[in-house]
Amino acid sequence: MRILVTGTAGFIGFHLARRFLAEGHAVVGFDAMTSYYDVALKRDRHAILEAMPGFRPVIGALEDREALRRAVGDEAPDLIVHLAAQAGVRHSLDHPEDYVSANLVGTFNVLELAREVAPRHLMIASTSSVYGGNEKAPFSETDNTDSPLSFYAATKKAGEAMSHSYAHLWNLPTTCFRFFTVYGPWGRPDMALFRFVGAIARGEPIEVYGNGQMKRDFTYIDDLVEGIVRLAGKVPEIGHPVTAPGVADTLSPVAPWRVVNIGTSRPVELMDFIGAIERRMGVAAVKTMLPMQKGEVVTTYADFALFQALTRYRSAVSLEDGVAAFVDWYRERYHV
Repeated sequence: MRILVTGTAGFIGFHLARRFLAEGHAVVGFDAMTSYYDVALKRDRHAILEAMPGFRPVIGALEDREALRRAVGDEAPDLIVHLAAQAGVRHSLDHPEDYVSANLVGTFNVLELAREVAPRHLMIASTSSVYGGNEKAPFSETDNTDSPLSFYAATKKAGEAMSHSYAHLWNLPTTCFRFFTVYGPWGRPDMALFRFVGAIARGEPIEVYGNGQMKRDFTYIDDLVEGIVRLAGKVPEIGHPVTAPGVADTLSPVAPWRVVNIGTSRPVELMDFIGAIERRMGVAAVKTMLPMQKGEVVTTYADFALFQALTRYRSAVSLEDGVAAFVDWYRERYHV
C-alpha cells in the first residue's frame, strides 16, 4: 500500500512506520520536528526509517495545508494514519495555544486532505484522556466523554467530533483509536518511564505524582502497533456493526466511522510500575511524593472488548518485559 503517516519522527509514528516499511509498504512520513522535546531523538528515529526501502520523509507543519498536499503528490495514499499532535497533559496547562494550532487546525488540514484524496481508510489517534471525569472503570467507548479534565483532552475529543462530521459529509471511512499510556524503547522524554529511568541513572530522586496511587493501563509499543495494523484492515461500513456477544460497537448510524480503545485492560499502580524499573536497574529509587497535578485522573484502563472483536488480538508483552526493553535501550543510547 501507499501510506501517509503524520508524526513519523515521534515515538508511535516511528514504530508504526518501521512496521509498515518492514512489510513492504511505501510510507510518506510527515513531521514538523518541533522542539517540544529533544529534536536529536526525533532525527535519529527518522534516520532509521530513511535507511529502509520505501520511506520518503517530508518535514512540515500540520498547520501548513499546502505542505501536507505536496507531501502526497500525485499518488493518493491508500491509508492515512494521523498521529502527529501536540501531546502532554501538563504542557497544556501553560501552553494551550500549541494544542489549538497542532490538534485542531492540524487535524482539520488532515481531514481536508483526506476529503480530497479519498483514502480507503483514515485512522486518527485519540487518547484515553478524553474519558476525563468518568468514574466508571474500565473505560468503554460508549461512555460519556463530555467532561475532559485537560485542554489536551478537549482538543483530542474535538478531533474525534470533527472526523465524524467529515466521515458523514464525504463518506470518508474513519477509525479513531484511543491510546492508553504507551511506553517502550524510543519513547518520549516527557513521559514517566523516560523521566524515572533517567533520574535513577543519574542518582537523582524521582517525582511521584498522586502519591503513587494512580493506576494506568500501560500499553507496550509493539502491542499498540500490532493493534493499529490490524485495525487498518477493518474499514468501517455503515450498516455493518460488530455483532459479537457482549460487544457494543461504536459504528455510527450515519457515517462510516467508529472509535476503538487500544489498551491491555490490566491497570497497574504507579508504585508497581516503579518497582519494575527498580528491579531491572538494580537500584531503589529515591522518591519525592507529590499530589495529583491539574488535569490528571486517578485511574485509566480500557474496556477492549470491541478491539478484540475486531482484531482477535490481546497484548502479548508483559510489564516486566516491556520495562526491561526500555531500560536496556536507554542504557545503550545514553551509555549509563
